[in-house]
Amino acid sequence: MIGILIVSHGAFGEALIHCASHVLGKRPLRVRQIGVTVHDDPDLILPQAQELARALDDGSGVLVLTDILGATPANIATRLLAPGRVEGLSGVSLPMLVRALTYREQPLDVVVQKAMSGGRDGVVRLEKN
Repeated sequence: MIGILIVSHGAFGEALIHCASHVLGKRPLRVRQIGVTVHDDPDLILPQAQELARALDDGSGVLVLTDILGATPANIATRLLAPGRVEGLSGVSLPMLVRALTYREQPLDVVVQKAMSGGRDGVVRLEKN
């Protein structure tokens, strides 16, 4: 099973996991998060993130999700990447996370593509009925 690590600003990652748990009816296994605050030193958070990524990897790989490309959480996430073993996506959203969780028994490259499509397809302009 693909492990999922969310590296994001503040409590956003935990909120996403909580919402995904609501959608799926239970808290998913092998999903963790690190919330980065303005007071955190990225060099001190990196070892914690590396340890979580190692712990989440059962041999199937890990998908690291982060919120804003170029921000501190994404910079930390980028330092975790190991192509084919630890992959990453920015712009995490609830549709992206739910899609990743739904397909995580598939190979890592498939989960990456499914998560990307969940994020992309989850952006829809609403119309009044």
